[in-house]
Amino acid sequence: MRDGIDHGPDEDTPEGRRRARTRTDEFVPEEFVRVDDREEQRAVRGRVPAPRPVREPDELSADIAQELATAAGPDWNFLRIRITERMTAGVGAYERERYRDAARILRTVVDAVPNAATPRELLGMCQYQQGQWKAALPNLEMVGTLTGTVDLHPVRMDCLRALGRPKRVEGLFDELRKGSPDAEVLSEGRLVLAGTRADAGDLDGAVSLLVDAGAGRLVRNPADRHLRQWYVLGDLMERSGDLPKARELFLRVRAADPEAYDVSERLESLGPPTKARRSPNRSRGAH
Repeated sequence: MRDGIDHGPDEDTPEGRRRARTRTDEFVPEEFVRVDDREEQRAVRGRVPAPRPVREPDELSADIAQELATAAGPDWNFLRIRITERMTAGVGAYERERYRDAARILRTVVDAVPNAATPRELLGMCQYQQGQWKAALPNLEMVGTLTGTVDLHPVRMDCLRALGRPKRVEGLFDELRKGSPDAEVLSEGRLVLAGTRADAGDLDGAVSLLVDAGAGRLVRNPADRHLRQWYVLGDLMERSGDLPKARELFLRVRAADPEAYDVSERLESLGPPTKARRSPNRSRGAH
């Protein structure tokens, strides 16, 4: 951190996600009622419309549709059209990074089909992206309960980090390790834990966590996770005063991807390497 500003991968963590989202339209949550209930309500008001062809909703991936159908059970017969429409709209808004709109839409799906993991995950991620850490946690936790996986542990850890709960961050990382996640998920959790320790002033502990896990190891064909590890470790090295090591790590990132994060600016701020001065006793002609 320089001048109180977070940089690079930390822009993908809670501190960097405190940005405003502009709503492009207004979504009014829809009340889900049975088809026969709707017809009865219209009849009471004396406005029973002529039957119209049922419009099939926009396409939703088969696996998500099956998940929703399974979670809804017998209710799927009367929920299918509207829920599919809402889910499709919610996924589309999420992919366009319209997180406020997506959250409003997806909340209606979660209310109607509470045991479906995917809408809960997307709703939790929308809340996370908006900095609503406390609201996101129950949804992300429920996804873990429904799926039995630890894939969202790094996101949950990041929420807890933002809420200032370091002990729970440590506990979730222990669960993450025991859950045998893939390398990308474990790496992300380790970076969150390192950031949490650094937040508490334990820079040595943060650096040791990453170094002991091989985060500083040179890799011939680095993946994205290696660039993130190098960058975060470089940031920690700079903050702890080891500028030569920080420069080396930032140079690795820039060599692999010159556009990654703000690595060029970080290198510029560090200045050129300091040349070691020759000792007077070793000058030419000395005996």
